Amino acid sequence: MKNIEIKAVKRDVFGKKESKRLHREGLVPCGLYGNGETIHFAVDVKSVRDLIYTPNSYIVNFDIEGRKEIAVMREVQFHPVKDQVLHIDFYRAVPGKEVAIDIPVRLTGNSIGVKMGGKLTLSKRKIHVKGQLEKLPDELVVDVTNLELGKSIFVGDLSYDGLELLTPAQTAVAAVKMTRAARGAAAAAAAAEGK
Repeated sequence: MKNIEIKAVKRDVFGKKESKRLHREGLVPCGLYGNGETIHFAVDVKSVRDLIYTPNSYIVNFDIEGRKEIAVMREVQFHPVKDQVLHIDFYRAVPGKEVAIDIPVRLTGNSIGVKMGGKLTLSKRKIHVKGQLEKLPDELVVDVTNLELGKSIFVGDLSYDGLELLTPAQTAVAAVKMTRAARGAAAAAAAAEGK
C-alpha cells in the first residue's frame, strides 16, 4: 500500500475558537485514536490535499514534533457550504496487527455483456476491508470478463488472500446495464423472430 509522510504539531487547546484560529493559519485540527491513546494535533491543509482529494488509499506516516506514528484516515469533516476541511480523524495502525481501511476497486477484462452492447458501470469505487498493514494492496482488482448483460458483481462474489471484506456482501461493485440502443436491437430481433 502507498505511504504518505505528513509533519504535524501537537495541540493542547480545544474548542471552536481554537479551531477557527487554526483554520485562519492554514492548519487542520486532527485526532489520532486507537491502542488506548488519543493524540490531538494539527497539520498544514496543503499536506493533506493528496490524502483527501484522491481515489487512492494511503498509510500515513506522521512526524508529530519528532514522535513517529503510523495511521489510516478514518473520517474527514467538511464545511457544509465551503469545500473547507474542518477536522480529520485517523486511526493508529500497528505493524503486524489488522487495520480496517477503504481500498479502491479497479476493473479489468473485457466483459461479455459490453461486447453484446451493454454499458459497464462501476457502482462501488472503494471497498472497506480489514487486513494486516503489511499485506494491504494498493487496489482491489475485479475481473469483469465473464460479466453478462444485465448482471452484476457483488462484494460477496469477491475474495482476496489475507483480507476480510467488511462492506456488506449484497453491495454491487460493477454491473453491465443494457443501453437504450441494445434494448431497441433486442426488441427488433425478437420481432423479426416472431414473423
